[in-house]
Amino acid sequence: MADNLIFSDKEAAFLEELVRQNVRFMIVGLSAAALQGAPVVTQDVDLWFADLSDPGIKKALKKVGGIYVPPTANTPPLLGGEAVKLFDIVVHMHGLGTFQEEEKHTLSILLGTTRVKVLSLESIIKSKKALRRQKDKLVLPVLSDALITIKETGGLQKKRDQ
Repeated sequence: MADNLIFSDKEAAFLEELVRQNVRFMIVGLSAAALQGAPVVTQDVDLWFADLSDPGIKKALKKVGGIYVPPTANTPPLLGGEAVKLFDIVVHMHGLGTFQEEEKHTLSILLGTTRVKVLSLESIIKSKKALRRQKDKLVLPVLSDALITIKETGGLQKKRDQ
């Protein structure tokens, strides 16, 4: 299933199961930028869910042997288990609207045999600018150049969701 993907078979199975369970989520951050063709690397894949209480999330986790760890006063919500250790949960994107508003700015990208929603490169850039962290400032020129190249060459062959 994970031919030519950045994901292992187990990680791809988790994303596939989220889609099968009709969980509303999108890939955000630098991993989303990389999936759109930006020449960047990251150590994790950020997932933004419409509703963390969606029972489909727990069903998908159970199917791949993962668990959901609810947030505490000192920790964000987490995913645990071998199949999901690559994924982090994002509960807010700085400089952007709500999940529902930003869902309009996603691309549908085919990963193996599964289509997943990925936050647009334009929105990723907007969020990185709002964060104003040094590491985000350093990657902004790369993301901006990638966006220009993609637009000029028509290099992104993915279809925008409506």
